Amino acid sequence: MNHATLTAVTASRWSQFWVLTKPKVVQLIAFCAFIGMMLALPHWPDRAEWVRILLACFGIWLVASAAAVVNCFVEKSIDARMKRTAWRPTARGELSDRQALLFTAILCSLGCFILATYANMLTMWLTLATFVGYSIIYTIILKPLTSQNIVIGGASGAMPPLLGWAAIRGEVHMEAIILFLIIFVWTPPHFWALAMYRVEDYKRSGLPMLPVTHGMDYTARHIFLYTIALFITTLLPVFYGMSSWLYLLTAIVLSGVFCAYGYALWKNYSDDLAKRTFRWSLWHLSGIFLALLLDHYLL
Repeated sequence: MNHATLTAVTASRWSQFWVLTKPKVVQLIAFCAFIGMMLALPHWPDRAEWVRILLACFGIWLVASAAAVVNCFVEKSIDARMKRTAWRPTARGELSDRQALLFTAILCSLGCFILATYANMLTMWLTLATFVGYSIIYTIILKPLTSQNIVIGGASGAMPPLLGWAAIRGEVHMEAIILFLIIFVWTPPHFWALAMYRVEDYKRSGLPMLPVTHGMDYTARHIFLYTIALFITTLLPVFYGMSSWLYLLTAIVLSGVFCAYGYALWKNYSDDLAKRTFRWSLWHLSGIFLALLLDHYLL
């Protein structure tokens, strides 16, 4: 094998490991953790605090990536039956179980080491607990067991801003719990919108997702109800005194549009509308956390 061929093979192998980490999902996780860190500081970070923030974000990113790899490993046979995930290296058999598990162990160990060394032990243990919650409790136990899997398992996905807060403060305050609650309530309508326009995929997978077990109308109605609950939840930072008018106006607009999407989805479902609802949910969460950051430092 010549040098060019060896380089191409190596690059291909690394790209396979990379996609297992679900980089787009983990990017949002790291962003929410970063916002949690920034909100935990009463002032603009100094040089030492920036180093701590960046290292803590990197540690959380590594452990979150490890959890994503475990998810791909555990669900490789399910992924192979779904068009959305059949291309993953584990589903295609391009990476062995040993390679996937070794990669997970390296990512998780390195991430925990960084958090314990440069953040604090509380953040390390909370992040490790989140890893166990997502990769074992959610992926292995809840997901194939109940249609409410994403509601219960959403607690793991809602942890990043709380982890970020703990990394700076060394403890968890009500502000961090409010940030956790926003993502926790946001998760069901976000994921169910995806599950609706991918319902045939989930039928083939055998997973008891809500559109499969209870039908499209039931799911759409619950998406709408959750968007209303989310609207109220996003107002908590204002009620608690964390944020002021800038965040309030942003939250009202973003959550109001999400509610409108939820209502439209319930009254006149289409796959295209479900896709737009799903995409808006991503803009919604990003916008909410960005507004929290801007309000915190500008006002």
